[in-house]
This record gives sequence, structure tokens and C-alpha cells, in this order.
Amino acid sequence: MTGVLASQQIEALITRGALGAEEGFVEGQVQPASLDLRLGRVAYRVRASFLAGQGRSVAARVDEFEMHRIDLSDGAVLEKGCVYVVPLMERLALPDDIQAIANAKSSTGRLDLLTRVITDGGTEFDRIAPGYSGPLYAEICPRSFSVLVRPGMRLNQIRFRSGRAVLSDAELAALHESDTLVSGGPAVIGEGLGFSVDLRPQSGQLVGYRAKPHTGVIDLDRIGHYDPAEFWDPLHAANGQLVLDPGAFYILVSREAVHIPPGYAAEMAPYLAMVGEFRVHYAGFFDPGFGHEHAGGTGARGVLEVRCHEAPFVLEHGQIVGRLVYERMSEVPQQLYGAGIASNYQGQGLKLSKHFAAPAG
Repeated sequence: MTGVLASQQIEALITRGALGAEEGFVEGQVQPASLDLRLGRVAYRVRASFLAGQGRSVAARVDEFEMHRIDLSDGAVLEKGCVYVVPLMERLALPDDIQAIANAKSSTGRLDLLTRVITDGGTEFDRIAPGYSGPLYAEICPRSFSVLVRPGMRLNQIRFRSGRAVLSDAELAALHESDTLVSGGPAVIGEGLGFSVDLRPQSGQLVGYRAKPHTGVIDLDRIGHYDPAEFWDPLHAANGQLVLDPGAFYILVSREAVHIPPGYAAEMAPYLAMVGEFRVHYAGFFDPGFGHEHAGGTGARGVLEVRCHEAPFVLEHGQIVGRLVYERMSEVPQQLYGAGIASNYQGQGLKLSKHFAAPAG
């Protein structure tokens, strides 16, 4: 058994007790190649982000850095610019041959919520060693918007892997030949499948959105509720260029439509800092069936969550801004992304998170 574990294998881990929870798992929590993680009932406001470190527990570090604790039972606001640690409902007792990797869910990233999983003894964010047994915690830092959260909300997801099944460039090229992994642009293969930014849309001049600096609170339970104009400035690029402002957050879209065949999963990897003063990466998991014809998709463009760093930077149409790393699934999932499940972003183009109503016009 080598590869990323499929939904039915995750269910088997739950049955075996390798995945546990303080409250019973709920419908829809198991995804085609991942498990959604749920917030617990308390949040700790801490002075700074941290990792537990070898031989140390997250609880002990929280005691060291805690400023105050917040009861989430009736809902509470996590404020922009602050750092919180929230114990998750799930816990792990992984077998020695299974490791885990966590990431923000798509809607979490599109709200510029920096959300990472930390563990006892952990020396990396979102990486969980084989055989780990213990609790899970979410570190949450709202970057653009303050958010209202409640217990049971799912901001993170976790993927399980046995062995190493990342495709080499030669294997990726062969898969593209047989399954057409990208359309709308050339297949740029090098340590993954490169994708570029679309700043010359086929219709109109809208190329993306920039988060407004001063907005109201977003209740994460409200779907299709908020007026985008109250939270986002639309961006137009008549000449195929966009100047990124330091510290600003942008929603853009890839030029290419992405396809993930049923027997594979993919992860968006951070692009190299040497290509420019920006980062394209929050929600990094692409499930089997994403954009694929067998799951009701005809290709889905990747939404890019972009944050500019120290200096203004000019993005150009077609510039490579990220890459997808493909991995084999251990088994083909019994349920694919977009095929009969609530998949919010199948067939997507430029799209804000599910909390916003469709933009006027």
C-alpha cells in the first residue's frame, strides 16, 4: 500500500481507531483524499506563532505564550492580525507506516486565514511524522478579515500517505500525454506541473480582487451571504500587467485549466522566492476528480491566493507563479471530487470564497 490514502481507507483508519475524535465524525467530513478537521470549544490568544519542538507539548507552549482564552461555544470573533491556537476535535494514533500532511481548506485560504496544524513534539507546521499519537491543534492567524468561528467548523484538512508516491517529471509528462493534465496553456513540467497567472481574460477586463484593508467580520457559517463590494476591490488589467502592493492580499486565477485524474492527488507547492516578492499558496490540496471529465468537470482553473512581500512587484500575463506536485493514490477513491458530493469549486474560474454572493454584473 503506497500512495495517498483514499476515502475508504480513511474510513478504515477511523474503524481501527487510528483516527479518533471527542465527538463522532459527521457526514461529509471524509473527503476523496483527506479528512476535514473540526475546531474544538476553546481558542487561546497567544503572543506569537510557535512550534512545540522535540519533547515538548503544545499545551505546555500555550501555557508559556497564552494571553487569554476564548470560549467558542456560542461563537466568538478571531481578530485580524492576532494569533490563536485552537485544540481540534480529532486526534491521531497513526501506524508506523502512515504519515500525514495538513493544509487549509479552499475557502479558508481564499479568506487569507493563515491556518496551520501543530502537534506535540512537532518541528514543522502541517507535517505529522509516521506513528504520531496525540492531539492536533490549529494555529489561526486572520490576515485580511476578522472571522466569527464556532466549534465544529472545518478550516483545515489532513491527508494520509504511505511511502512516497510523488511522480517524477518523466512520469508526469507521460500522465499528461494520456490524461491531458492542463489545457489552455502549455504543460510546463519541472519538479511538478507549472501554472501561470491569467491577466488577459477572454471576456472583460476583470482579472482578480484585492482585499480591502478595513472591513466587517465574516461569519464562516454564512454561505453566499456577503456583498463582495464591501470586502474586495475588483482589479482590471487592460495591458496584461498587475502591480502587487506590499502587504496586500489578492485573489487571481490561473491561465490553465487543471485536471486531476481519479487515481491521483495533487498539492500546490509554494513557488521559489527567487522569482519575485510574492507568495502563491494557502489551500494546497487538489482532490482526485478535480476538473476531470469523469467527475463532472471540464477542467478547473486554479484560484491563486497571492500575498506580496517587501517590494511592489509587477505580475505579467502568463508568468509562472506556482506548480502542482502530483502523487499516486493508494486506491482510487469510491467518491471523486465533484461527483455527487458538495464540491464548491468544481469547474471554477475566478471565484471568491463560498461566503460571498456572486458579484453584481
